Amino acid sequence: MPFEKLNSPSLKQLFVRQLQGMILSGELPMGSQLPSERELARQMQVSRAVVNGGLTELAQQGFLEVRPRQGTCVADYRRKGNLSTLIAIMEYRDGVLGKDEIRSLLEVRQALEHLAVTSAIRYASDQALDSLGEHLAHMAQAEDIAQAAEAAFQFQHELALVGGNSIVPLIYYSFKAPVITLWMRFCRLYGIEALLRNTERLYDCIRARDEQAAAEWIDRYLGQAIRGSQQIYSER
Repeated sequence: MPFEKLNSPSLKQLFVRQLQGMILSGELPMGSQLPSERELARQMQVSRAVVNGGLTELAQQGFLEVRPRQGTCVADYRRKGNLSTLIAIMEYRDGVLGKDEIRSLLEVRQALEHLAVTSAIRYASDQALDSLGEHLAHMAQAEDIAQAAEAAFQFQHELALVGGNSIVPLIYYSFKAPVITLWMRFCRLYGIEALLRNTERLYDCIRARDEQAAAEWIDRYLGQAIRGSQQIYSER
């Protein structure tokens, strides 16, 4: 049996993780000024190249704001952040999203799902809709929650593709990691069968090309999760 080479994090990765942790824990409050690159390198005993690369990555993630001739300060990542920020927050919390992040993510998914379903019902061919059923079959055959969550994602992504909108599938895919995390949590709480039933019900509405029934079902099962009546929020 072959074994893969073990790789330790680079100094830049360690630098980024440390500052992420200090920002997300509140040790480095929003708006606080960081020392100069030279001083950070001295205190953390790394090269200025490591510091410069790490600060650039943190700025791209929305955690820092680099102001010319003024230095670097901690940004309000709620305003400056992007999907990389969300992924960093999840990794910092060992994959666990907080209640506000979960609710916000579900609300975005609800809006996207309405758009994807409406486009699929109006514009997708019967053959294209048949392809969605293959992902349902994979979900039904899933041996664990990871496989079920992956099949659920593939169903949603295919649904976005068959509707013909070129942007929606890209948005879906950019949210793959956090969405799969939520589906896995749902399956742990309610079982793979519950996820399968929800998806089958939506698929039946799509195959019948019933926009109203599909919209009502989306609002029902996602609305329960958003309101918390079907609990998938973390226990934090």
